[in-house]
Amino acid sequence: MQKNRVRPDYIFEVSWEVCHKVGGIYTVLSSHANVLGEQFPGRLFFIGPDLKVNDSDDFIEDDSLFPEWTAAFHKAGLSVRMGRWESAGNANALLVDFSSFYSQRNQIYTDAWNLFRVDSLHAYGDYDEASLFAYAAGRVVEVLVKECLPEKANVVYQAHEWMSGLGMLFLKNACPQVATVFTTHATSIGRSITSNGKELYRYFKGYNGDQMASELNMEAKHSVEKQSAWHADCFTTVSEFTNIECEQLLGKRADCVLPNGFDSAIVPSGIVYTQGRNRARAKVIEVAEALTGHAFAKDTLIVSTSGRNDFRCKGMDAYVASLRKAADLLKPKEGHEVIALIEVPCWTKQVRTDLTDRLARRTPEAGPLPAPFITHELFNPDSDQIVSTLRYYGMTNEGDTKVYVILVPCYLDGKDGVFNLPYYELLLANDLTLYPSYYEPWGYTPLESCAFRVPTITTDLSGFGQWVKEVTVHTASLENGVIVVERDDDNFEELTNRLAKYVVEMSAMSSASRQKCRRNASRIAQLAHWNHFIQHYLTAYSIALSKN
Repeated sequence: MQKNRVRPDYIFEVSWEVCHKVGGIYTVLSSHANVLGEQFPGRLFFIGPDLKVNDSDDFIEDDSLFPEWTAAFHKAGLSVRMGRWESAGNANALLVDFSSFYSQRNQIYTDAWNLFRVDSLHAYGDYDEASLFAYAAGRVVEVLVKECLPEKANVVYQAHEWMSGLGMLFLKNACPQVATVFTTHATSIGRSITSNGKELYRYFKGYNGDQMASELNMEAKHSVEKQSAWHADCFTTVSEFTNIECEQLLGKRADCVLPNGFDSAIVPSGIVYTQGRNRARAKVIEVAEALTGHAFAKDTLIVSTSGRNDFRCKGMDAYVASLRKAADLLKPKEGHEVIALIEVPCWTKQVRTDLTDRLARRTPEAGPLPAPFITHELFNPDSDQIVSTLRYYGMTNEGDTKVYVILVPCYLDGKDGVFNLPYYELLLANDLTLYPSYYEPWGYTPLESCAFRVPTITTDLSGFGQWVKEVTVHTASLENGVIVVERDDDNFEELTNRLAKYVVEMSAMSSASRQKCRRNASRIAQLAHWNHFIQHYLTAYSIALSKN
């Protein structure tokens, strides 16, 4: 532990995903809130967008909190709701309405260019709403610093991702005494290179961030990200893996690496865990039987992958290809059936009524439903990349197979209409998870899997995978609880062969061996608890405060 750290009096963490679940940053913030809140009781505040049309169930408004702050916001013409973020242990949260700044957009972008050389000229898509939210969040803290907080208070403002960067820059200009931390969880250019089918690793040393931003029409996002990294008092990222990427594409290494931890307090134990696992497994088998018309044994192997719908980055190409190979390997074997879930939000239209009708009757049905591999109707079933890949490999649950795939194309919030279990509760059903990522700056899904005592397979192209190799004596054995497989631009066939082999191996394991896998997965997750990783945040705060 670093001695003589400078500690903040107030911490403001800003992200589009505060009280608004989009991806892994939501988990980063909500899971470290308890541990960080214990370090700074009553002095940690999360700032997110006020999306009134799609308000979050996580936010509990409480207009009695900090009435003097509310008065200062009103005086400054800012619309801010005060309350608690339920999923973050009821941490203090401020939701900011940024809609009034649309009329000032051109002037804000002009000032951003003149002050910080942020180029918004080629902005499109979600750039405006993210940047105007960021600007509004910065204004909120500016008002607090000038009107409400003690004059010499140590204030830290941490902006997550390019979507929060613009506000941090304006705040730094208006209140230079505020210590700023900018965290990039994945560079916009690195993600764009991979999402556009380019080979990131083969030509990594030759990529120039500014050049690729122009080629990929990413100038605006790249510009605000790069300037935020260079202007912040402390620039951080989430893994040494991504730190190398920042150096190459942003021209700057991080001052501090902040690996993502997990709070195991939300993981059930004892009889509650056992009951939850039994309930989740029964539901998965029930849905699989209703879709396919096939009866499954209670000990059927259940595997899954999940995450944001980023087909190549998340390794869904390798997942489906490996399932095809596993099906071929299992075909001559007796028993050893597999239910493989793909839990990835797609362009979902509605739940399938023919499926819910079968589930409601709870009676055996003869024969499969049409398209017996998907739980919901899509708006674009003929062009969806996951559906197309399943059909390409013949993984549609039709004919003689030992591996049955179920695409769950919606957020698992407990209200999906089919499973009606939140993601973490459904995760308990699994015997194994696979996350063969091509681009994964950290990798929360395999860490979550370990925390819930589900063995997992990830790649050495994820920050989590590299961390596992660093902190454990890693061997490629399922009994370790985590397997880190090599992936690069050339070894797709080798990768999918290995994944298929591990699925087959797990299907043949005894109950005792599977229990050992589960225990070891949990032990690795304990090493990544926020109690260990929060020290890196304290280091980042001290670096930032020491520059002011």
